[in-house]
Amino acid sequence: MTPLHLAALAAVALTGTATVLTRNPLRQLIVAGFFGVSLAVLFLVFGAPDVALSEIVVATVAVPLMVLLTLAKLRRDDRS
Repeated sequence: MTPLHLAALAAVALTGTATVLTRNPLRQLIVAGFFGVSLAVLFLVFGAPDVALSEIVVATVAVPLMVLLTLAKLRRDDRS
């Protein structure tokens, strides 16, 4: 295992832990985006570029967009 592999694993461990420990939903969404990017880097380092590209699309675009839309709708419903 190379130092690059270890650095990618450490980044995934740190961002995953930070995602779990963050309580504010908007901040958690941002940290989860960094977690998705670190997972994509991990997949790329371990030789799976197709999975890395899929992870970038899903974890940094699709999921945050859906969560933001859901939070906006919930806040709009709370105000009504």
